Amino acid sequence: MSAQQRTAGPGRRPTAPVPGPPAPSLRPAGGRGPLGGARAALERLRRAWDRPLTAYYLILGGGLLLTVLGLVMVFSSSQITALAQGLPSTYYFRKQLLAVAIGGALMLVASRLSVRRLRALARPLLVASVVLMALVQVPGVGMEIKGNRNWLSLGGPFQLQPSEFGKLALVLWGADVLARMIERGTLDRWKHLLVPLVPVALLLLGLIMLGGDMGTAMILVAVLFGLLWLAGAPTRLFAGTLAVAGLMTALLIATSPNRMSRLECLGATDPGRNDQCWQALHGIYALASGGWFGSGLGASVEKWGELPEAHTDFIFAITGEELGLAGTLSVLALFAALGYAGIRVAGRTEDPFVRFAAGGVTTWITAQFVINIGAVLGLLPIAGVPLPLFSYGGSALLPTMFAVGMLISFARSGPGARAALAARGPGVMTRTMRRIAGRRPSGKR
Repeated sequence: MSAQQRTAGPGRRPTAPVPGPPAPSLRPAGGRGPLGGARAALERLRRAWDRPLTAYYLILGGGLLLTVLGLVMVFSSSQITALAQGLPSTYYFRKQLLAVAIGGALMLVASRLSVRRLRALARPLLVASVVLMALVQVPGVGMEIKGNRNWLSLGGPFQLQPSEFGKLALVLWGADVLARMIERGTLDRWKHLLVPLVPVALLLLGLIMLGGDMGTAMILVAVLFGLLWLAGAPTRLFAGTLAVAGLMTALLIATSPNRMSRLECLGATDPGRNDQCWQALHGIYALASGGWFGSGLGASVEKWGELPEAHTDFIFAITGEELGLAGTLSVLALFAALGYAGIRVAGRTEDPFVRFAAGGVTTWITAQFVINIGAVLGLLPIAGVPLPLFSYGGSALLPTMFAVGMLISFARSGPGARAALAARGPGVMTRTMRRIAGRRPSGKR
């Protein structure tokens, strides 16, 4: 007799055996091996990457992380410079913190502006930039700093560099002009493509070069080429414009001993009597001594007077020395994410203004990032341009943060993004503000 029959008792029917849990299978789910699991993971990653809010999160997160990390590195790299000038150690950090606060407000405003209002800002901003850039050349009004006359004094320790706002003005105005041509159906004519975009860009370039700032001029040329490429300029026209720009650049370099000295530093191993080579080599020394994870925040050796402009143009070198290869790769990854998101916004929109503006901002930030990093790595001549969102300098930070706010606005209004944001509901900040408002006394007794 079986065990179940014995326990059933007399006069009772034996109970059926209760099935236990199935034995675990040794085969992967779905009959797939490790390769199948990897494919499934890649497929899930691809679907997550293709979500409507991916560009929005990349721009918002990348922009904020770069700004915050830049603020930390400005604090670390500027203390010795401030003390050497007889200033408090936090002098440059406090000024940068103020610029970040103002830039954050500008980014928030830009992220909430509609396309119509952004287009309405194009002409006033262009006119204001041209006027301010012309005032720089007026004796007694403009300021010359380190050989470049591109500054206006705002009183006390504050200065303004109007050419930085000229980049934003060219992006907005150029995008508006090209969008109007598409709306009128005249963009297919090459004369309309060049006029008035190229003459206005040449006006801005001329005002910048009067002050001797070739680095900013190069970025403006990159923005112009980006707009022409997005507008579908013919290859011959594009190549001709590029050839003219190359010849002008070679002429400007050949006629300037300062620029020639910077060109001679490429591949140099001994600074000699060239101050530019001294800066380039000590930037390499800073990067080389960082190792995998750096010497730690505040532990840089090169910032103790060896590396000029440690908190501005060469802040990436101090980042490599204090945070190591991991820190520099993190900065590169954040810029790559920001650039990818900008290209994605420009490529998925049906609004021509959004396409040109997003492409122009992405070209601007990418070109400036490449020129700065290339100079620090010794691959390009030192151009004297800051690392976007990262280096010290309010004049460069404010228009860049406004431009990032524009990208956020474009990403929020992209295909499917508006519906996804509405389905997500109010954010943490909005919910917190609503709770605070709900707890306030009504004032009635």
